[in-house]
Amino acid sequence: MFNKEVYIKRRELLRESVGSGLILLSGNDEAAMNYSANPYPYRQDSSFLYFFGLDKPGFMGVIDVDEEKDYIFGEDFTIDDIIWMGPQPTVRDLAAMAGVEHTGNLEELQQRMDHAVKQGQKVHFLPPYRADNLLKIARLTGISHNRVRDYASVELIKAVVAQRAVKSADEVKEIELALDISYLMVESVLKNLKPGIYERELVGKMEGVVGEFGSYRSFPIILSIHGETLHNHYHGNWIKEGDLLVADSGAESPRYYASDITRTFPVSGKFSDKQKEIYNIVLKSQLTAIRESRPGIMYREVHLETARVIAEGLIAAGLMKGDPKSAVEAGAHALFFPHGLGHMMGLDVHDMEDLGENHVGYDEKTQRSTQFGLAYLRMARELKPGYVMTVEPGIYFIPALIDQWKEEGKHSDFINYAKVEEYKNFGGIRIEDDILITTDGCRVLGKPIPKTVEEIESGIG
Repeated sequence: MFNKEVYIKRRELLRESVGSGLILLSGNDEAAMNYSANPYPYRQDSSFLYFFGLDKPGFMGVIDVDEEKDYIFGEDFTIDDIIWMGPQPTVRDLAAMAGVEHTGNLEELQQRMDHAVKQGQKVHFLPPYRADNLLKIARLTGISHNRVRDYASVELIKAVVAQRAVKSADEVKEIELALDISYLMVESVLKNLKPGIYERELVGKMEGVVGEFGSYRSFPIILSIHGETLHNHYHGNWIKEGDLLVADSGAESPRYYASDITRTFPVSGKFSDKQKEIYNIVLKSQLTAIRESRPGIMYREVHLETARVIAEGLIAAGLMKGDPKSAVEAGAHALFFPHGLGHMMGLDVHDMEDLGENHVGYDEKTQRSTQFGLAYLRMARELKPGYVMTVEPGIYFIPALIDQWKEEGKHSDFINYAKVEEYKNFGGIRIEDDILITTDGCRVLGKPIPKTVEEIESGIG
């Protein structure tokens, strides 16, 4: 946990933003893997962590905006619990660590909520992403379980997003601690990559690095010689000479802040001429995106400028044709770059997307496009100092998508399908770093991780 004053201040700001009513924040419970005493690794809800800091299951937080009081509700451990788990702090002791004076058990929480509902006090809660929390909210508020998400408080969602989006200096330090682990995760791939092994062997090395730090992955590792599948979690492929390997991974800091790094490696130790050409297009586009990221610019515009750099490179390589600006306006580049440039990052690797992607990456001034590719952009709105973003352009050769577009004659004015056919077994390339938006530009967070062709080739083996 941070110092308790951090959580006190965060709750004060939230009260000011919401204005009135009662805010109910659900902590996560343990989830049984196959029976109750054998749970999945525990992860607290990120918004509960942000405002209360308690990293234990079984708690609910209440912020009474009208009375200016904060509460922690939960059950003290029994002697049976202590036999299995050892001595445990009381609810009151834990609450004090978060700067909360008022505590109660879960029966008292139900009484408090019944009173609020009876008095007509507005109850604000965030949209639950877990079924157990949905059922808890239904029980506490009297809302039918199949209508709970319909009653999630938009005022609270917007207030939480506005507050959590801007990272403090302490939060940035946490992200950089996670990036220290990412550095070693990438290094483990560089040192152990060679033909004649399975992908899972490299995944095991990366997970070993995470475990040595007592940390957890910030998301399931994506590592595959089939990088054309954007979120490829299968690790059973045999790695061969000539393959390209995409490794997209991250870890959590001691206070659960995330990192997210992607690198692409030539299994042979050296890029072929074809691989190097495409790799350098992606690298140039990523460096352009980093250079263009600054306060006041829409991240959609950074995305589109990145896409223009990719289109220019693919035209030079003979895979596209015509004017790059017109090609991007038409959406022709999305055959090769079908996803968005990046997303917010913080306590969640896709920060706050449990609250609704449109609330995080869009606002009243920024509406989601319906164009293929651009519609997948997770973050489009204006950048502000304190935002932490991923920057992850890529070029992919997706056989099914190529076949579909070719059959439809889609964007034939901009795509050289005869040349593209030669690349259908190429795979994909993605390069990703994490940046902090500063007052006058941005800063790449963490120690520099090998990224140029020369750095990667010299680091393998």
